[in-house]
Amino acid sequence: MTDRSVAPSLQAPEGQVSQNVLILMATRNGARFIADQLESIAAQHRADWRLWISDDGSSDGTVAIIEEFARSRPEGQVRLLRGPGVGATGNFRSLLRRAALDGQYLAFCDQDDVWDRDHLSRGMAMLSEIPDSLAIYGCRMRICDARLQQTGLSPLPARPLGFRNALVQNMLSGNTIVMTPAAARLLQEAEAEVGEIPIHDWWAYQIVTGAGGTAVLDDQPGILYRQHGANVIGANRGLRTFPTRLLRHLRGRHKDWAVQNSAALRASAMRFTPENRDRLTAFDDALSAPLTRKIAALRKAGVYYQSPQARAAFWLSVALRGF
Repeated sequence: MTDRSVAPSLQAPEGQVSQNVLILMATRNGARFIADQLESIAAQHRADWRLWISDDGSSDGTVAIIEEFARSRPEGQVRLLRGPGVGATGNFRSLLRRAALDGQYLAFCDQDDVWDRDHLSRGMAMLSEIPDSLAIYGCRMRICDARLQQTGLSPLPARPLGFRNALVQNMLSGNTIVMTPAAARLLQEAEAEVGEIPIHDWWAYQIVTGAGGTAVLDDQPGILYRQHGANVIGANRGLRTFPTRLLRHLRGRHKDWAVQNSAALRASAMRFTPENRDRLTAFDDALSAPLTRKIAALRKAGVYYQSPQARAAFWLSVALRGF
């Protein structure tokens, strides 16, 4: 059975009917840029949105900016919550746990980016074209400096998105994610089952594809991805970042993430297809196996990276006992 994915070439129909979407935003000390992001959300067209924001103890003017924005919107459209104070991933998880999912699409949002006006409508339109009700969408990003001057584009995948890729690589940046109501319900239910996870958007990609859902990455950029030196996760892309990624592999950082991810996925494995449960078992076995068995188990799991550089870094780390 092959991984389920779709070609990122669907076009959002011009007459797309407005659809409801709940946006989850985690914030902390984002006063410098958050107004731009809030304005871009307000400018979304053909999308009936609600915005839930969880602030993780900001000490700058973030909360005041959010409150002012909420007052400018229809009553109840923007809701501000107190975060758990355990970092960005825990903050997003707390939002997902508390979210009132009433059959709506769900989107993740960062505090320092800027969305194109059709980010939500295009994502929902593409998801509506997928026969599978369990589906998750991401898009390319225009990588920008702090002043929103474009410096590059995030890459397109070279291979299909799917669970075998998701086991080792995150291809859906959380600041671009939109998902179907079925995928949102699945994530909310799975969130109650898991322990620690390293990155919430990576886990979302794994859970949806593990359950047999479809993942799609739009080839049209939909956001301005601002890089400003304080990003929780930056634009880790391209040949220039290869040495840094290789060093993380060789130091075992990726293995640490894999161990956490594997434990989280085992907690929700009853939701996966039989084929993906088998792949997860093989991947989990590889994490503690000696080299020869590790390679055999990884091949049985069928894991793959999207780029030759990432693939080379991974297998080198396996050979040198970093994974």
